[in-house]
Amino acid sequence: MESLTLMGEFTIRNECTPYIGFKKINLVEMGPPPRKCQVCIEAQSKYKCPTCLAPYCSLACFKKHKEIPCVKPESTQEKSVAIPELSAERALNVDEPSEVLQKVQLESIASSSEIRDALKDENLQKLILGIDGSPDAETELDKAMGTEVFRIFTDKIRSAIGP
Repeated sequence: MESLTLMGEFTIRNECTPYIGFKKINLVEMGPPPRKCQVCIEAQSKYKCPTCLAPYCSLACFKKHKEIPCVKPESTQEKSVAIPELSAERALNVDEPSEVLQKVQLESIASSSEIRDALKDENLQKLILGIDGSPDAETELDKAMGTEVFRIFTDKIRSAIGP
C-alpha cells in the first residue's frame, strides 16, 4: 500500500481516510460530491430534472435539456418480470451469411427508442421468451408472427436495420 508521511507525524494512505492535513473531516457531513451539469458540462449542478433526474445548473440548461424528451429511469424494484430458465440449446446454423446482422445493424436496433418502447409490452416479452426457450423455435416464431404485436415489432426492427 502506498503512503505518504508528512513531517513524520501523519501518514496519508491511498485509501479513504478521514484526515486531510491536520484537520479531521467527518465524511458523513460532507454529503455527495458536487455533480456537473449534464447539459453544459461546465457548471456545478444545483437542480435535477423531475423526469429523468439528470443534473442541470440553470433554467437555460433545463430548457435545452427538455428540447429532447427524456424518460423516467426504471427502478429495478418497480417491477420485475420473472425470466424462466432457458433450457433449449440449439446450434446456431446459418444457411445464408447475408442473413447475419452486422454490428452497425445491431447497434441501430439497440439504440432505437421505438424498439425499446415496444419491448416494454409484457405480451411481446412473453412471445420472445417463448421463441427463445423453445426447442422448436421456428414453429414458435411462426405462431408469434400470427400476432399483431409481434408483426409490428418485427416491422420496427426491419425499419431500424434498413434495406
